[in-house]
Amino acid sequence: MATSTTTPPLASPPLPLAARRRGRFRLATAAFIAILRRDIVVTGRTFIAFLFQVALQPLFFLFIFGKVLPNIGVGAPNYGALLLPGIVALTVITAALQGVTLPLVLDLGFAREIDDRLLAPLPVSLVAIEKVVFAAIRGLIAGVVIFPLAYWILGDQYQVRADAIGTIVGIMVLGAFAGAALGLTIGTLVKPEQIGLMFSLIFTPLIFTGCTYYPWALLSGIKWFQVITLFNPMTYAAEGLRSAMVPSFNGHSLPTLAMGWVVLGLSVTILAFTALGISVFRRRVVS
Repeated sequence: MATSTTTPPLASPPLPLAARRRGRFRLATAAFIAILRRDIVVTGRTFIAFLFQVALQPLFFLFIFGKVLPNIGVGAPNYGALLLPGIVALTVITAALQGVTLPLVLDLGFAREIDDRLLAPLPVSLVAIEKVVFAAIRGLIAGVVIFPLAYWILGDQYQVRADAIGTIVGIMVLGAFAGAALGLTIGTLVKPEQIGLMFSLIFTPLIFTGCTYYPWALLSGIKWFQVITLFNPMTYAAEGLRSAMVPSFNGHSLPTLAMGWVVLGLSVTILAFTALGISVFRRRVVS
């Protein structure tokens, strides 16, 4: 009686290390884009509410200080042109900051909704970076919306240089990522029951010490306050936009912080607070 033997199938050779790394990188990239796309789609469905949330307060500031006060003789006639860059910086940074702070505080709260994202096939640090990227996109959209609305509100007082569009876009991008990096750090440090206190202790000083309503150079008579404003990243965004947006008056350009200091201040903010935020985020979610 003849017997037959079967040869066990040969095991597939293991993939090279480089190929495995490429596979993990492609998987992580796909997951990152999918999560980012989901956040954008969700925001798109409530876009009108988003616009009211991020633009209503800045537009009222612009209307009162840039339109009403100059028209009744209390403010300078050209103050609207000086104020607009600060309002754009305020909108970009606060919209980005709020876009990551409030959702992150809730995600890390009692319900631990962040756990759903942590199940995605990507490193924990990339989950935090996705929130920063998404919040920066929110900030940029909010900042762009301010320009046509400002033209409508200010009318003849709307004055923006057209020869530095690239600089304006670059400063807005840096400002958006700076605000998102700040939001990542704040969102990982603040507990849900401290949200009200956060607005009082963080947002108010951030808004009023950020050269939003006044050029930095004009603070030379209040030297101590001028120094304090340099610790606020909004100062660098407002001064960078003021340098690129405000035209010269009577042949004199407005004195502002040098662009090198502007880029340095925003870059340091992005790097420092992104690193700190990721570090705290990892400690909060990795047990």
